[in-house]
Amino acid sequence: MIKSIKISFLVIILSGLLNPSFGQDKKIKVLQLNIWQEGTQLTGGYNGIVDEISALEPDLVTLSEVRNYKNTNFTSRLINDLKLKGKTYYSFYSNGAGILSAYPITDSSLVFGGKGEIYKLVTKIKEKEIAVYSAHLDYLNYAVYLPRGYSGSTWEKLDKPVTDIQTILADNLTSSRDEAIRSFIEEAKKDIEKGRLIFLGGDFNEASHLDWTAATKDKFDHNGLIIPWQNSLALYKNGFKDSYRIKYPNPLKYPGFTFPASNKDVAVKKLAWAPDADERERIDFIYYYPNKQLKLENSYVVGPSISIVKNERVEETSSDIFIPPSGTWPSDHKGVMSIFVLK
Repeated sequence: MIKSIKISFLVIILSGLLNPSFGQDKKIKVLQLNIWQEGTQLTGGYNGIVDEISALEPDLVTLSEVRNYKNTNFTSRLINDLKLKGKTYYSFYSNGAGILSAYPITDSSLVFGGKGEIYKLVTKIKEKEIAVYSAHLDYLNYAVYLPRGYSGSTWEKLDKPVTDIQTILADNLTSSRDEAIRSFIEEAKKDIEKGRLIFLGGDFNEASHLDWTAATKDKFDHNGLIIPWQNSLALYKNGFKDSYRIKYPNPLKYPGFTFPASNKDVAVKKLAWAPDADERERIDFIYYYPNKQLKLENSYVVGPSISIVKNERVEETSSDIFIPPSGTWPSDHKGVMSIFVLK
């Protein structure tokens, strides 16, 4: 019996020497970034995307506003330029939403297409299968503007703010965002059955029910409203968690706004869509499905700490933790990066 135990310990020791990750926790960095039409909206925008990813070194990247202009393959181009910086990533052709993985891809598919897109890839980290979804959801019927006195489809100023919650929610459902999220939930059920870890990153073009609460009803031009935004509720009802709000549950102290971001290289009028309102919103998210092997360590807002408020650049005074741009900021959004520990 004693001899058998000694042999077992020897096997464990050798396994650790041959496989440095054996028995060690692994950090997984997930980055969501709206790349503003592939960085084409400002000089140096594309290089800014490359520089940000290179500097942050995320394991998984979900990208919004992939366009593949002039019949190009944007993610292939991005991978090649990251390789020149010594960073290896894998991807596949997609449109609207893209995904990069620092680990080889074993499967990929389109989950939802049309007005908004959701793509999926499967990879392995520490021999654990991981399903990563990237979403860029329908931008029309952007109903968060209605309480602020603007149309969410024409962007025109209304005669007065819309304060009837049912009218706002009905307008929200006129978009295809709810169909897209339903498609994600159905597909993710298969991943759950297979024991995979699941991440969903994206620009949702919709607020969270965790942000329009009693605490915030008289802030940020919410006009006294507490709104149960449908798609964040649907994700929560199906077990998914909003990484930023799990880490920072107080939406007043940590609003985590991702749009509209100030961009020093772009005129304010190009960044604001509701110039007479406080249109700040958290619409970029990283969701995950809880798993006993996965622990959320932290979450950050990536990008400038300055936002656009009523057509002016305003420094945020919240307790949000920002990772400032490494160079040219390529977007009119801020990104979000969540760090997890895989045990």
